[in-house]
Amino acid sequence: MGIKVAFIGAGSVGFTRRLMRDILAVPELSDTQFAFTDISKRNLDMVTRLCRKDIRNNDLPADIQATTDRRRALDGADYVVNCTRIGGLEAFRGDIDIPLKYGVDQCVGDTLCAGGILYGQRNVPCILEFCKDIREVAGDDALLLNYANPNAINTWAANTYGGVPTIGLCHGVQGGHKQLADVIELLVNEGRDADDPNYVRVTPDDVDIICAGINHQTWYVQVLYDGQDWTDRLLEGFEKHPTFRKTEKVRIDVLRRFGYYSTESNGHLSEYLPWYRKRPKETRQWISLDNWINGETGGYLRVCTEGRNWFQTDFPKWMAADDPPIGPGDRSNEHGSHIIEGLETGRVYRGHFNVPNDGCITNLPDDSIVEVPGYVDHNGVSIPQVGDLPLACAATLSASINVQRMAVEAAVAGDAILLKQAVLHDPLTAAVCTPEEVWQMVDEMLVAQAKWLPQYADEIPAAKKRLAAAKRGKRYKGTWTWDGSARLKVRSVQELRDAGDKARGVLDADKAAAQRAADAESGKTKRTRRRKSSRKKAAKKSRTGRGKSAKKSSGAKRAKKSHSSRKKS
Repeated sequence: MGIKVAFIGAGSVGFTRRLMRDILAVPELSDTQFAFTDISKRNLDMVTRLCRKDIRNNDLPADIQATTDRRRALDGADYVVNCTRIGGLEAFRGDIDIPLKYGVDQCVGDTLCAGGILYGQRNVPCILEFCKDIREVAGDDALLLNYANPNAINTWAANTYGGVPTIGLCHGVQGGHKQLADVIELLVNEGRDADDPNYVRVTPDDVDIICAGINHQTWYVQVLYDGQDWTDRLLEGFEKHPTFRKTEKVRIDVLRRFGYYSTESNGHLSEYLPWYRKRPKETRQWISLDNWINGETGGYLRVCTEGRNWFQTDFPKWMAADDPPIGPGDRSNEHGSHIIEGLETGRVYRGHFNVPNDGCITNLPDDSIVEVPGYVDHNGVSIPQVGDLPLACAATLSASINVQRMAVEAAVAGDAILLKQAVLHDPLTAAVCTPEEVWQMVDEMLVAQAKWLPQYADEIPAAKKRLAAAKRGKRYKGTWTWDGSARLKVRSVQELRDAGDKARGVLDADKAAAQRAADAESGKTKRTRRRKSSRKKAAKKSRTGRGKSAKKSSGAKRAKKSHSSRKKS
């Protein structure tokens, strides 16, 4: 009998179906038993029908159990994938709209800033409930793969307070890696047209990177191509690139001043820093509206809303569609399936994972969750030592880590004062708001999101009274009446059809799909060939115990034991 993989929040079609297909693309995993669970029976049923269609059409022995009973889904699971959105789009709107009343303009609002911190408060109680169930009914060495944002906060809570070995996963590093390859291709072919027989194609497999930091704020500290480090030439390339010089203005400016390129996207990065979204009249100069991810106010909320509407409206067409066969050619670069493949088959996989620091980045706190290179095989998950990050990069991350630590502790304890202090120290919020504005904004968000914040039940009545008193005394600060610097309206399904852009809400919200499309343009044949070569190199590095990886892996089959050995080393 195959392994069992449980999905919590399986009603998320973008991730659930994609990751299931990725897992089944591995021949040894074709008999995997999947368990889908979600609080929305309607969404769960639709996603399950789509996924069962995939299994049936590919004549695979895999099976799916679908249930709204989470413990039943987790029973005996070897791997658990968390892809939930706690509070759904209703709560998400509050993460964006309430801070706007206080002048805080966010593009994404799911990682840091006021929206991301409150999102974390909704997540942490659920993460701890998931972990309790995993400890009690899942397999002995069950590994939690967390895709849900805020990734660092969730992964921190699960590892520190949940008692379950957890790896946070994201595709931001892969997206930036593809951009680096594009920029290097531009530079090495300067003066040549694409149809020139001497034109050189550069794919991510040609560019070896070391990327390290925290989720959505990792730094490409080494970029090797053709035996040389191209880090010092990246600014020249990005400034010349016909697209990136318009869409990645924040990232390019950070590269100009720090010397290193950063994930996650222009929109993401702009709201983690205090410099680019604090003056409404200047925000527009740093963003691009050609795609939500480049800085649109509430852009992710918009496309998630469009994607949900599209899925619910056109589900029958999805069921009738002819989908590509499951196999290596259709597999994405999401880390999840590759981690499972490495642990189950022993094939070496190198990726970037969110794990407890524990000395990996030596000038960041040990308790923080860092996103760093890692290797996976039969021996577990091995994390090499990165060493010190450049001082400016580490300083920027330290500010975010301090906010994340306070946010986790506040969420676990239900400490409203510590929560306000976390928001007060958030870089963008601090650049925009006074302390009193922060206090009122957090009170307003607590009241609006009370049904998802059980740990603050005793605090919310007092928050209501404070808000009422502020309004009576004309001391209320949430008086901005605007939609942000660059907000676009949510399009109807018909408008999406009329625009010939029917999948934008789904595909842009599912950034992995956008990355798959970009990968396809780079040439899959070349990529597949080079991946095999990369695996051989990775295996060699793993055998030689590169960095600290040999010390940090105990030879255990799963990451749980590997993490344990790290703490003892």
